[in-house]
Amino acid sequence: MSPQLDEATLERLVNDVIHGDRTALARLFDYYRERLWRIVQFRMNKRLVGRVDADDVLQEAYLDAEKRIEHFLYDSPESFFIWLRLIVNQTLIDVHRRHMETQSRDVARERPNSRGWSPESTSFSLSQHLLGEMTTPSQIALKAELTEQLNVALEGMNDLDREVLALRHFEELTNAETARALGISEQAASIRYVRAIGRLRRVLEALPGFRERTQQ
Repeated sequence: MSPQLDEATLERLVNDVIHGDRTALARLFDYYRERLWRIVQFRMNKRLVGRVDADDVLQEAYLDAEKRIEHFLYDSPESFFIWLRLIVNQTLIDVHRRHMETQSRDVARERPNSRGWSPESTSFSLSQHLLGEMTTPSQIALKAELTEQLNVALEGMNDLDREVLALRHFEELTNAETARALGISEQAASIRYVRAIGRLRRVLEALPGFRERTQQ
């Protein structure tokens, strides 16, 4: 469980990081670890499960954060967590590239977009998690087909709406954090999230027999 820190302590630690304090960086990284771990779990390609551990990705990201500590204000002056998220995402992309270099086309599609992920890789992560509970033999037989159909449907969504959905619903960012991560206003982020949730509901309802199949 992440340590509990009040707002005053968080503000002081961020200020210490600005001045190059690596101890403060370690405390803040530990504070946000659970949230960062969820992001890795959401974004990691399922072909790497069993080969790459989320904790190893976070360890690599922390070492990178230490190297880039003096760039915090330049990279993300408004939010320390968004800065850490950016580094974790870039680290995970590098991990994908190293472990999947023989599949260069797929890796190239996972290059960052809007300081995050490509539309294709976000669609893939969304579909994998939406269908992740399909574990019975009959469900597994249908999962590949449903995944392909869901990917096509998700890729039909507006790119920014889909990314807002991923950040809010699966990475569990707040509306303010989502707005900062994507460089849009909080009002725009809120409107796009409501629109994306409605679109996702229609996407799922449009899949042939989706509800019945996932309950088998």
